[in-house]
Amino acid sequence: MKAIVVTAPNILEFKDLPLPVPKRGQVRIRTTACGICATDLEMIGGWERTSFPGIPGHEWSGIVDAVGDSGDKTIIGRHCVAENVLQDGGEVGFEHPGGYAEYFLTETDKLHFLPDDFPMVVAALIEPLAVATRALRRLRLADKSSVLVIGDGPIGLLMTMLLKRAGAGNITLIGGRETRLALAKELGAERTLNYHHFGEHGMESAHAVLKCSFPNVIEASGATAAIKTALKLAAQQGKILVVGDYKKARSGFLWNHLLINELELIGSNASAQAWPEAVQTAIIIQKDLAKLISGEWAVVKFSDAVSTVKHNREIIKAILRWDI
Repeated sequence: MKAIVVTAPNILEFKDLPLPVPKRGQVRIRTTACGICATDLEMIGGWERTSFPGIPGHEWSGIVDAVGDSGDKTIIGRHCVAENVLQDGGEVGFEHPGGYAEYFLTETDKLHFLPDDFPMVVAALIEPLAVATRALRRLRLADKSSVLVIGDGPIGLLMTMLLKRAGAGNITLIGGRETRLALAKELGAERTLNYHHFGEHGMESAHAVLKCSFPNVIEASGATAAIKTALKLAAQQGKILVVGDYKKARSGFLWNHLLINELELIGSNASAQAWPEAVQTAIIIQKDLAKLISGEWAVVKFSDAVSTVKHNREIIKAILRWDI
């Protein structure tokens, strides 16, 4: 089989590798499509979590190609996605080879099957949709009068979609890229703001521009300045959902602000227990999900695709395709 392998920091090679053989409880997936995530770029650049060589790709869709001993052979040929965290705690696309490979292994009980006519390119977005689905559950949306979303990346845009479906009103999204802000309005945001227009202090001036507070604030940008903004813009007894990736950043704030205003600070990480709902939601909103796809590349053009994601700020989601 072919695979895109990270062999050293920022070095990707297209290699021939042995076809993996599933053991009991495992299935072999033939990859159809795989999204390029910002986390993939970290892995490619080199980080503490994984070593070299490695095969990224946690935003995948595929077809069951083989099953292990005593496995159900009737599922061979089924279109699917799957939760990526395996029994050993490792994750497909990180500690275990992922969708940058033509074939890879996962565990049978992690599979979620798709209708045969569901677009497999769009199915690669179900993983980030599951992240957003879990996050919305964690928020426990009660007061639906208004929501502020900070961040115009895939998760911020997906949260906007889900909030609209959940009946939230007056959704405001703050971001930094005009094409993404325009898309946010298509997906359900009533108001969008470009923080580049806030003046020299950027995001930190958002509270002065908005001149209002929100019972629900979702921080999906991963910027420490945005956390400070979220705290300033949360209403009395408001909820702040933190779903960005902050690396090793720290953010200092007045703890008494949290105390006196009785704010709830809620973290949400990854997608556990959210996959069945995410799959059903994806089937319903597949046309909106497709709007997040900025481009598709055949896997032989992986270098161009990765470079585009690194350098083009307008790209929302780039998809590698094994079926072209």
